[in-house]
Amino acid sequence: MKRRGYRLAMMVGALALVGLISCERETPAGKAGAPSKPAATSTPATDSTGQAIVDSVKTPLDKSRQVEGTLGKAAEKTADTIKDATP
Repeated sequence: MKRRGYRLAMMVGALALVGLISCERETPAGKAGAPSKPAATSTPATDSTGQAIVDSVKTPLDKSRQVEGTLGKAAEKTADTIKDATP
């Protein structure tokens, strides 16, 4: 039983090691030496897509901030009510 656990641990460790080594590779094997495009050359389609993504994230964040403000005000009112109720 101990031998089976030892072998399993060794295989998992070896796979993790291989995974870490392969993740550290800077360029894919098929694209060695290929020049990368500079970030300044964006297209209008890319800009509009990026803006759509920002807007889709921004709207829920704004709503959550509003809810947070409402909950904060409710907590303050509750605290004031408790202070008034205690002698």
